[in-house]
Amino acid sequence: MSPLGPLDPSADRQPAVPATFRSGPRSKATPGRPAAKSAAKAPAKAPAKAAAAKPAARAGAAGAAPAAARPQSDGGALRLPEAPLPPAEVDRLVSGAHHDPHALLGAHELPTGTAIRVLRPFAERVVVDTELGPAELTHQQGGLFTGLLTGQRFPRYTLRVTYPGGEPLVQEDGYRFAPTLGELDLHLIREGRHEQLWRALGSHVRTVDGVIGTAFAVWAPNAVGVRVIGSFNHWDGTAHPMRSLGSSGVWEVFLPEVGEGEQYKYQILTRHGQRVEKADPLARATQCPPDTASVVTVSRHAWQDAEWMERRARAVHHRAPMSVYELHLASWRPELTSYREIAEVLPGYLNELGFTHVEFMPVMEHPFGGSWGYQVSGFYAPTARLGTPDDFRYLVDTLHRHGIGVLVDWVPAHFPKDDFALARFDGEPLYEPADPLRAEHPDWGTLEFDYGRTEVRNFLVANAVYWCEEFHVDGLRVDAVASMLYLDYSREGGAWTPNQYGGRENLDAASFLQEMNATVYRRCPGVLTVAEESTAWEGVTRPTDSGGLGFGLKWNMGWMHDSLVYISKEPVHRKYHHNEITFSMVYAYSENYVLPISHDEVVHGKQALVSKMPGDWWQQRANHRAYLGFMWAHPGKQLLFMGQEFAQGAEWDHEHGPQWWVLDEGWPAHGDHRGVQRLVGDLNRVYRATPALYEQDTVPAGFSWLDGGAAEDNVLSFVRFAADGSPLVAVCNFSPVVRHGFRVGLPRLEGAEQAWEEALNTDAEQYGGSGVANSSPVKSEPEEWNGQPRSAELVLPPLATVWLRPAR
Repeated sequence: MSPLGPLDPSADRQPAVPATFRSGPRSKATPGRPAAKSAAKAPAKAPAKAAAAKPAARAGAAGAAPAAARPQSDGGALRLPEAPLPPAEVDRLVSGAHHDPHALLGAHELPTGTAIRVLRPFAERVVVDTELGPAELTHQQGGLFTGLLTGQRFPRYTLRVTYPGGEPLVQEDGYRFAPTLGELDLHLIREGRHEQLWRALGSHVRTVDGVIGTAFAVWAPNAVGVRVIGSFNHWDGTAHPMRSLGSSGVWEVFLPEVGEGEQYKYQILTRHGQRVEKADPLARATQCPPDTASVVTVSRHAWQDAEWMERRARAVHHRAPMSVYELHLASWRPELTSYREIAEVLPGYLNELGFTHVEFMPVMEHPFGGSWGYQVSGFYAPTARLGTPDDFRYLVDTLHRHGIGVLVDWVPAHFPKDDFALARFDGEPLYEPADPLRAEHPDWGTLEFDYGRTEVRNFLVANAVYWCEEFHVDGLRVDAVASMLYLDYSREGGAWTPNQYGGRENLDAASFLQEMNATVYRRCPGVLTVAEESTAWEGVTRPTDSGGLGFGLKWNMGWMHDSLVYISKEPVHRKYHHNEITFSMVYAYSENYVLPISHDEVVHGKQALVSKMPGDWWQQRANHRAYLGFMWAHPGKQLLFMGQEFAQGAEWDHEHGPQWWVLDEGWPAHGDHRGVQRLVGDLNRVYRATPALYEQDTVPAGFSWLDGGAAEDNVLSFVRFAADGSPLVAVCNFSPVVRHGFRVGLPRLEGAEQAWEEALNTDAEQYGGSGVANSSPVKSEPEEWNGQPRSAELVLPPLATVWLRPAR
């Protein structure tokens, strides 16, 4: 008896044909199940009413052919003697509760011949075609057809299946094939060391023994049974149970004739007798939300970025310029509705503004657009909202061919609770910890990963590798690292459980991050990992062999917070907050930093960057420009969120995107916005041409204060040095007054000519400033100042940053 209830005990009748089969393919998707593709993909052409299967001879002893049975002729095909199974086994098989359907179905050698058993629910007739001719199978129970071929050992055969009212369909029998996963795959999965897990699990179009089909494999160790449901079987998986591959917890089946574009899910029978329908955790393509099915996909993209990849492999990121433009793909240009359309516009825009890299907010599939991609349901699939996986490959390829590096946000910190996704995947906590105090993420109503479970770590580590290898992305910005590292993150006392030493550190998460970084750097030369980590955890960017987490860079959240607090103050009050603009240099070399003005700083009431600034519109823009000049000169790489490059006044809205219209000539202040945009382009161009601004970002030799203590004047000045000692001086005047004759110390230059020139002035008229500038060249005098052997009197423009370089 099935654990879900008794089956029809009749051996000679099948259940009535469901409405789905009687009416052909579905025309509309039911909740969680997309519509079937076409009648050609359906298992039958069925009439309005089901026809009963023809009466079959009763079997003799279960599992063996009746002694007196003889083949019977029926319409040109011999009817074979039965090769029946015990009714209880058939019951388990038809109910989807059998762990090894391949042990029953397909071809099996018996002492008296070869038994062939086929599960075709709702079929009227099944004929086996071998090289000796056709032979008809007998229906036993619940859609199981059996027959005994005498004198043949494991013949090669095909099936002709007839459904009520339809023509015979020629089919291959997927249950005659060996597993598509080898012992090495299963060993690596058990050990958590399958670094290309997506090649073993998920769905893959393959040719097995000359037969084209799709191999399905899923990890569900707590399942009683697993079946594949999809557009190819009208979302009824009775005929497509999977087999359990032992202690690996993996279930597998090869389904002939199922190909590219088919939609599918896994129907899992849990220990509690419930059936749950789950999207494939390793699906490499999905339906477009709100539909939730996985999609069989094949990549045909031919990469054309070999030169970029070779150059990337030799890159030393810490000594190279890196200026990142962060954007949300779906809203950057809302009128561009696909990856390919974006690829036609984005590279030119980035090159025009001089950015070296672009960072995409999460591109992985996610059910709720309002999460901006940070609640991922399909970790291995680019969101279908903008096209196919190959379309996303095309976008990355195009950016590479235009000299732009690509980073993507990656979210291994948590996942949503949606029923179709990872939560309680096989009826038990699987990807999440069993302890609810560790599983629940209090900030986002999501679930955290169980970093201590071998297979879960493998899922995530392989996922990081996947995006780098399969999509050629150049870096992963790992989201919410702090929430992973601390067991008490956003949890009040008593709402968390300590580690084995009684501490608050999540040691499993730290170990996972080390493994992920070490694996990515080993497998993907030139790829960069970046941590969004806001605490004082030591060694985030220290190599793993020295006990660090192994990230290449870390977002400098302290710099971001302190500098924004300072710049948001009225100038008259800034002297009381001067330490907030200078404090970052106290710890500047404790990690390798990125200076982020990200999406998080321009949403949820925090205001756009220019709107944080005090004063009237002119002063706001001047503060905005001066701040960017300070940011680009400060040690560390830069990141700027879309819309801030032209000083849009409103917060980011993920439904409408940046306020591009403020750049249109019809907008009254378009010149002001274009001026800020022009400044960002020049900041990037001068930055990339000036090694002093990037070569020694991570070592103290690359920076020296000239005067970090001029609080009363709202002025700070410092010098940056390239590896060869060539300098660039930055002077920031965060006061709204022009300062004439302001003496600044200057390094001694090589040669007799001790002349300097402005490399950039944020108050220049072309940027919307007042045009106050220093005459060129600025000649230094042999008067010691600020600890330097020479100095010069400068004119400091109001609310402006000036860069000086040796005169050319």
